[in-house]
Amino acid sequence: MARIQKYKIDENVSGKDKVIGTDLETGRATRNYTIESLGHYLSVTEQMKFKYVQTPLSGLGTFSPSTGGTNFKPFSQISNFVIAKEDEAGQDVVPFINYLVGSEILVIKQDDISQFGHYSVISYSLNTSIPSNTSYYDLELVYIGGNGSLELDELYNFANFVKAGDVGDKTFIFEQITPSATWNITHTLNKFPSVSVVDTAGTQVFTDVNYIDNNNITLTFSTGFAGKAFLN
Repeated sequence: MARIQKYKIDENVSGKDKVIGTDLETGRATRNYTIESLGHYLSVTEQMKFKYVQTPLSGLGTFSPSTGGTNFKPFSQISNFVIAKEDEAGQDVVPFINYLVGSEILVIKQDDISQFGHYSVISYSLNTSIPSNTSYYDLELVYIGGNGSLELDELYNFANFVKAGDVGDKTFIFEQITPSATWNITHTLNKFPSVSVVDTAGTQVFTDVNYIDNNNITLTFSTGFAGKAFLN
């Protein structure tokens, strides 16, 4: 073998180019590796990535709507995913996604940032379609915005979404358009917020607050009316 200094330098690197390395899992055998495969390995170890697939419960690092994935599925039509508890790099994502319940996420195509979905995370729970299953979770979402569609067998990044200025305490404003004596509110603040209510004339109205959980409350009044509730 010639000395490394003798080889010509190639400054036009492509994904199909190869490098030589040692495979420790096969007794230190020498192997060829493509630049493309190395890039994929490095990227999945740095970020939370999943492959969009047709069939739910399809294995490590996969996700799909509970009814099954279809090619070019618009992000706007997604309200849930069945998602593996480990991403493509084998990282356990359960603690992190649990932390995101009540906040917002972006699902972004790995090689095309213009293809993305922006969602509120409503809940994240163990998938019980198979009694003995402990490897897949149900992720319930509300679509906020985005562009494009999910494509089968493509990789997608899952990331927390925080807007500039959102650091610190948050406020949620709920508007009751139809007069009602009971207001059911899903606020996604992930806490038990304080509540202030006004009617359509801007007059404060006092109410009983029933905290269902840290993202849902019910307000009960003596008579039905329309107005707004401010939660923070």
